[in-house]
Amino acid sequence: MDAPLRSIHVVAGLIRDARGRILLARRTEGRDLAGLWEFPGGKREPGETSEQALVRELREELGIEVEAGESLIEVPQQYPDKRLRLEVRTVPRWKGTPRGREGQALTWVAPERLGRYSMPPADRPVVGMLHQPALYLVTPEPGDDRGAWLAALDTALARGYARVQLRARTLAAEHGPAWRALAEAAVARCREAGAEVLVNRDIALAASLGAGVQLGSEQLATLAERPLPAGVPVGASCHGLEDLQAAQALGCDFAVLGPVRETATHPGAAGLGWERFERLREQVSLPIYAIGGLAASDLAEARRHGAQGIAAIRDFWPVPVQDAAPRAVAGDARVS
Repeated sequence: MDAPLRSIHVVAGLIRDARGRILLARRTEGRDLAGLWEFPGGKREPGETSEQALVRELREELGIEVEAGESLIEVPQQYPDKRLRLEVRTVPRWKGTPRGREGQALTWVAPERLGRYSMPPADRPVVGMLHQPALYLVTPEPGDDRGAWLAALDTALARGYARVQLRARTLAAEHGPAWRALAEAAVARCREAGAEVLVNRDIALAASLGAGVQLGSEQLATLAERPLPAGVPVGASCHGLEDLQAAQALGCDFAVLGPVRETATHPGAAGLGWERFERLREQVSLPIYAIGGLAASDLAEARRHGAQGIAAIRDFWPVPVQDAAPRAVAGDARVS
């Protein structure tokens, strides 16, 4: 029987300069993942709090005195020889001039350029959290009153939802032209509000509308390459490790993983739970939204388990959601 992997808790700081740039440090030769760029910090020692560890590590590594702020995210990541937990905290105030006291190179990076730097797997979801919206609105099935559905979408956009998935499985399957017309109107509204918009599963419709696509889990094994060009968002609905690995191999920008809890649409079906969510999270480096029985109020807990945010239908839609009667739609056995 294999020995359990050692566990390491690393605390890193998000350090900004007066121009809003973020400090990265390069891992030195002779270390694991040498040459990659990371958020500066180090291991939390026994008996230390995370705040104490960050203050000590940044003093030792960079020669600066810092105030450790709030925790932004904790990313569990499994490596061949260890289980690492990367906790990233804000640094609201710091004094001194950062220097690589252990020989590491340092660089200040504009936030929008962070994705251009090669980073360890645990650091990549942090970039996703910084760049991508925390809340992902998934629309409910439109009812007979399509105007009311669009009005509800307008209300949601006015509330600040910046990433929206247009999902209408029944309407799309039974009334394709009607769904296309409604999707066109919805895409226009999202663009006017400055929100990123993705179409559920229909790659051709997404491409024709210039929107992104949210792939269903059943599509992941059938695609040989990313279905839309870089710069156009591609998400993936995932329910297990095979789905997540396929989404990462395709070059998806993010995944949605769940259901985490029992949902109103599938009562009695057990969710993953946060422990299982973490075990799946640590196997890939994709940004991941948690979905299933969750609300915006769960965001802090979700980020403690490595999620970049929350995806939801019921809690985010501004009017009560009427559950559609059960029907057989391929790949619709779970929230996706």
